[in-house]
Amino acid sequence: MNAFLSDQMREATRLTRAGRLTEASELMQRALRGAAPVDAKVDTQQDQSGARAANDPHVVDIDPETGEIIPPNKAGMDARRESLDRSRRIPFGVRAASHLRAALGGLRPGFASHVGPPATRPSAPVPDGARFERLTFRGPSGNRDYKLYIPSHYNGDRVPLIVMLHGCTQSADDFAAGTRMNDVAEEMRFLVLYPEQSKAANAHKCWNWFNPGDQRRDQGEPAMIAGMVRQIGSDYSVDHDRIYVAGLSAGGAAAAIMAQTYPDLFAAVGVHSGLPCGAARDVPTAFAAMRDGARASQHALTVPTIAFHADNDTTVHPRNADLVIARNSGLGAETIETHSGQVPGGREYTRTVHLTSTGNSVLEQWRVHGGGHAWSGGSSLGSYTDPLGPDASREIVRFFLQHPRRN
Repeated sequence: MNAFLSDQMREATRLTRAGRLTEASELMQRALRGAAPVDAKVDTQQDQSGARAANDPHVVDIDPETGEIIPPNKAGMDARRESLDRSRRIPFGVRAASHLRAALGGLRPGFASHVGPPATRPSAPVPDGARFERLTFRGPSGNRDYKLYIPSHYNGDRVPLIVMLHGCTQSADDFAAGTRMNDVAEEMRFLVLYPEQSKAANAHKCWNWFNPGDQRRDQGEPAMIAGMVRQIGSDYSVDHDRIYVAGLSAGGAAAAIMAQTYPDLFAAVGVHSGLPCGAARDVPTAFAAMRDGARASQHALTVPTIAFHADNDTTVHPRNADLVIARNSGLGAETIETHSGQVPGGREYTRTVHLTSTGNSVLEQWRVHGGGHAWSGGSSLGSYTDPLGPDASREIVRFFLQHPRRN
């Protein structure tokens, strides 16, 4: 982390402990945009009136009671003032805990043209004979809901299983609708598991990829996700050599952690707009990794990996995709090929492929030109999608099915 960002994070922590949550939130947001530092001793009456925020269309605040994002517009300023009034009636400890839980969720994905509250979005239709079931996993590390898509022509034969980890603020239904992964599963006959983060664990339903306790095998969220996979493997006929994991943003970072901690369980991983395993150890280092790219680490994936990232992503720096690919080892890649293309009527992209001596692709990196922080080629039925990009869901599945688990 650079000195300026480190100083700003320390000051934000001091303000939070002092109960000055709005100032701390704004300071953190400005620091992450690389803005000049602001005076922490700002006139709070002017701040509460929304005068400065109204003049800065980029300011996004966090409701100190609910942890929800307050949008940067006039209606948002009214909500912001109401939330500040509420915050005075809430004990400081509660406000501070809510603020800290919401900190990473405060960096909302920036592809605004297809963003909307997940609760208002329709669920993707389920074909006749298919099932999209809501279930609950309970284990020593905790409990989480999840959804399982079972294609209509599943007949008990062994089929692949793909785990899909959503991004912040999303739900299993929203992520399924946006990625259209269930459509691909219906065509190619595999199961799809959508673990769902709870608001109790993170105010904005982000996977806690930055917590050391959620980066280790048999602990925290990795243990719960692995437990879901094993539960599905015992309840359904799953090809245990073809179990895969992919995710978006915080879910992409969590997918990288799953591949690192359970290489015996997952045959390949897809990281979309995410970060490598070990990118952060706390909230400040998470902000730094998201803004500037993760630092070098000893963590290296040992399973085939495909990464998607757009070059205009202002939420998670595209350099993180380079690091996801660079940290692979022992996969036998000997040559690299680069291909350029364009979606008809859509975005250009660059695809870099790392090949073994037999021509097998063990690493793929897709750079979507002009896109933002969104699932490439997704549907506007879901949040944080870019319908103009190459179809990440189909490309990820294609890559996955080329790679059974290495024994």
